[in-house]
Amino acid sequence: MQALWMVVAAFFFATMGVCVKFASASFNSAELVFYRGVIGVVVMALLARSQGVKLATRYPGMHAWRSTIGVFSLGAWFYAIAHLPLATAMTLNYMSSVWIAAFLVGGALLSWRPGRDDAAPMLNGPLVATVLAGFAGVVLMLRPSLNEGEGFAGLVGLLSGLSAAFAYMQVMALSRLAEPETRTVFYFALGSAVAGAIGMCFTGLSPWHWHAALWLLPIGVLAAAGQLCMTRAYSRAGSQGAMLVVANLQYSGIVFAACYSIALFGDKITGMGWTGMALIVGSGIAATVLRARAAPDAPAEEH
Repeated sequence: MQALWMVVAAFFFATMGVCVKFASASFNSAELVFYRGVIGVVVMALLARSQGVKLATRYPGMHAWRSTIGVFSLGAWFYAIAHLPLATAMTLNYMSSVWIAAFLVGGALLSWRPGRDDAAPMLNGPLVATVLAGFAGVVLMLRPSLNEGEGFAGLVGLLSGLSAAFAYMQVMALSRLAEPETRTVFYFALGSAVAGAIGMCFTGLSPWHWHAALWLLPIGVLAAAGQLCMTRAYSRAGSQGAMLVVANLQYSGIVFAACYSIALFGDKITGMGWTGMALIVGSGIAATVLRARAAPDAPAEEH
């Protein structure tokens, strides 16, 4: 059942991407981040109250950093969705697993000294090959975008996955301190609302059209619903094997996004694009499995 919850979560996130794509025609990224944050604050506050979870925290600095890097990732992702095919933007955002593997390999290289074996698990051939395959997939996926003058949007999309990796590592740190998931998501939503409001001071407000504003509510609701389904999927995974299945099923969101991209927006994904997408998904799954073997007590990933 936990596998089904993750597939549902991936579907919600992909559907949220559709709403962002439509809303971005009338609202800039700062506005979308703000409205998503405001709706998320309301939803998570109500959920925390129903669960009896207090929102006061002993780690405000850690939540502030997680929210800062998470909001940057969210804003970059929304920008990429607005300027790239939905499937491309979604896949680049899901590069976080590959980025984390790259961080582990890079950290091991920096700490390696002759005669020391503690860095060896992170320098094994399969993990390094996984990282290289992931970035080869990025090159294949972004090549059509570069030809169409969308290189900057592709770079922003890549940065969304990079910053998502940093946000994930902060979530890991908070989870080790036994911070409730509801509280962590609440502060992320609060940070989104604050950052979006600050951003709007520079980008300005777009003209308000109700037919376009109707897309804002599902963005916040679907984001919260996706987080909740993902949380339930991980909480019901009773073994390491089940946890790996759940973590890897998050990539079904890329499949949903590709279907939306073709059916709703008429995007054409070339053979090179499909190959790049497959490489990124495969490397992400491999990175998750290899990381779990190297550090079996590491918590599952959150998007």
